[in-house]
Amino acid sequence: MVGTPDTRLVVLRGNSASGKSSVAAGVRERFGRGLALVGQDVIRRAVLRERDRPGAANIGLIDTVARYALDAGYHVVVEGILYADHYGAMLARLRAEHRGPTHGYYLDVPFEVTLARHATKPIADYISEADLSSWYRPLDLLPGAVETVIGADSALGDTVGRVLRETGLSGLPARDAGER
Repeated sequence: MVGTPDTRLVVLRGNSASGKSSVAAGVRERFGRGLALVGQDVIRRAVLRERDRPGAANIGLIDTVARYALDAGYHVVVEGILYADHYGAMLARLRAEHRGPTHGYYLDVPFEVTLARHATKPIADYISEADLSSWYRPLDLLPGAVETVIGADSALGDTVGRVLRETGLSGLPARDAGER
């Protein structure tokens, strides 16, 4: 088992440029200290510099980091594309073993919106439309209806507020600046 009955685990999934990282950052900003962000891109690209494939090392490292933070009393947001066929088993185990409430969200954005949002990012210079198209998976939901689907019509602030409310984070105190 992992975490405590009071820790919250939030999983934010969706295609590239669906808003996952922005929502995660907004949740953390509004919540304050005591919420750990476990970003797939940070671990996969920056820490390990590995490609996204089944059985890759980043899957276990994402799991380990999330578990460590939960056991240390942090609320955790795991965010990334996190394809269901690559990450689903790990996420199911993490969900099943978490002692506190767990919430999953899938940000559903049409491919045309993905393209428009991607064009505004610094990585747009070296990731092509063909790359995005090959990565795009419409409604790549985890089995068991464990995710709430949020559409592209939900504004960033509204989505952040919704996640905070539905997870109960909006009613919990942040850690004091003097705490770890």
